[in-house]
Amino acid sequence: MSTQEHPPTPDERAARGKAARGRVPRSAHAGLEPRNDRADPVAVLERQSADRAPELVPIRYGRMLESSFSFYRGAPAVMAADLGTQPRTGIEAQLCGDAHLLNFGLFASPERHLVFDVNDFDETLPGPWEWDVKRLAAGMAVVGRENGFSAKQRADVVRGTVRAYRQAMRGFAGMRNLDVWYARADAERLRELFADRLDKRGRRRLSHVLETARTRDHLQAFERLTEVVDGARRIAADPPLVVPLGDLLPDAPRAELEARLRELVEGYGRSLASDRRHLLGQFTMADAARKVVGVGSVGTRCWIVLMLGRDDDDPLLLQAKEAGPSVLAPYARPSAYTNEGQRVVCGQRLMQAASDIFLGWERVTGIDGRRRDFYVRQLRDWKASARPERMSPTELRSYGELCGATLARAHARSGDRIAIAAYLGGGEVFDRALAEFAETYADRNEHDLRLLAEAVHGGRVVARPA
Repeated sequence: MSTQEHPPTPDERAARGKAARGRVPRSAHAGLEPRNDRADPVAVLERQSADRAPELVPIRYGRMLESSFSFYRGAPAVMAADLGTQPRTGIEAQLCGDAHLLNFGLFASPERHLVFDVNDFDETLPGPWEWDVKRLAAGMAVVGRENGFSAKQRADVVRGTVRAYRQAMRGFAGMRNLDVWYARADAERLRELFADRLDKRGRRRLSHVLETARTRDHLQAFERLTEVVDGARRIAADPPLVVPLGDLLPDAPRAELEARLRELVEGYGRSLASDRRHLLGQFTMADAARKVVGVGSVGTRCWIVLMLGRDDDDPLLLQAKEAGPSVLAPYARPSAYTNEGQRVVCGQRLMQAASDIFLGWERVTGIDGRRRDFYVRQLRDWKASARPERMSPTELRSYGELCGATLARAHARSGDRIAIAAYLGGGEVFDRALAEFAETYADRNEHDLRLLAEAVHGGRVVARPA
């Protein structure tokens, strides 16, 4: 129950949103003024890399150089620095912090329904809601360029994405609090949404994605990632992307690292609800390996932990990932949590309609004596992500609309949905502004990619493929 004696009325909240237009007109979001004091993007990436595993950092840069969108995925810190200098509406929500289109996807709810939602929260933090929308919009423009779409097609994709956010937020503004909280998009809802938008090939592809997602579960991951060695189930090596503890360190430090990982798994259980902690206690750690993940996260300490239950055919694969400060932290208000893993978990639980039952956090001391924060979740529990490089303009626009509406639902759970909706209004002023912003930022992204390539060519940083 709220402790506020006289909470603002819906009319007062709407008035707050409309008043924000006076501070930052909706059309002003089109702008991205060049700044002479703009931080060197390569220096931003280097600062991020300073505390990462040094032998993996070249893989990060190698992956970022693969394409404009790969660079975009790996550079949320660069965009955060750019957005942090822009005027703000003053209306906040819990942000994903890295809301590009590949950070949305399908996964299993605890009730075993296939749902679509935001699925990456490494950078989550409260902040101006528009930052997430701009991150999503600019990513759509970057992908549109890579796919060879015309400027008109790209603008149509971005406007559709932003319009879906705006219209969904206006819908949530008129809903009861509990109805907003229970809103979600499951597999059948996706079929309904796209029934009239996709051609026969597109509908067939959607059906294949939905069916395949259900097969990408922990048992499939177990078969793919493990093998039997001397009668015991172990994680299979795939260096440098997956390196088991036995291959990573000599005997003595390996034993110490294994003990620290056991401490992590046992300790993180305290962050789970009692029933899930009881379930976790029925599994025993059998092996662990270091894993390289994503693009922007490469070099952070990430572990696959193989847990076995009743027998070798009763597996649980956990992923323990290092959590550092959000890239938004220098530009937004401070996190309410001193543990960065807790920041990630609490942000995820707030934004997602349904979260992994094994999602939790812990802080442990590494063998180097440094204390680091981690969040833990299942490695895979049904999963499917988009393949934007295969999408037509119509398909990318439809997918963008789904992402935009999903992001609105995530923001509506934590932010003032009535104020945001009132700010956005019923017209397309904000949609058109962000279409212009997205193209401008796609130009900047290509410029920054060239700077990274020049830094590699000049020997400032080292990159290698993986």
